[in-house]
Amino acid sequence: MKWISKDVQTFLSAKEYIDTAIVPLYSISLEAELKQSAEAVEFISLLTAQVERQFAGRLLLLPPFTYLKKASSEITAEQLKNWELSLAAAGFQHIFYLTADAEWRRQEEKYDGSFIWLPAIPLESMSDGQKITLVDSQVSQLLPLFTQKWQENQGK
Repeated sequence: MKWISKDVQTFLSAKEYIDTAIVPLYSISLEAELKQSAEAVEFISLLTAQVERQFAGRLLLLPPFTYLKKASSEITAEQLKNWELSLAAAGFQHIFYLTADAEWRRQEEKYDGSFIWLPAIPLESMSDGQKITLVDSQVSQLLPLFTQKWQENQGK
């Protein structure tokens, strides 16, 4: 389910069955890395939208957690931890963060959620069909990660 009023209404009526939240992490740079930042946002946006379609009814795709690349990593990490605590308090048993920013790999032990890092693939020169094929391929590789986490937590 997406973060739109119709889907959120469905979420509210079936909340006990939706135990997973996906939070895209968008690193924004307005300086030298501007183009790379935009490429990463485009890639993660397409990827999370396709994951949401695959698991509609099982998860809620939240709006992206967006932060400035040059911001203090401690402040950004604290803000994301607040998101995680709020999501857990709302009943989400599984939280996945999708990002193209490798910096999160150094901090993931601070979180209960699962980080999925993928290097951004520039999509600008691809046709829409090529983009769909590429994203579908990436998503097919991610699906086992989601099901593995769900199965691990069934025994807990």
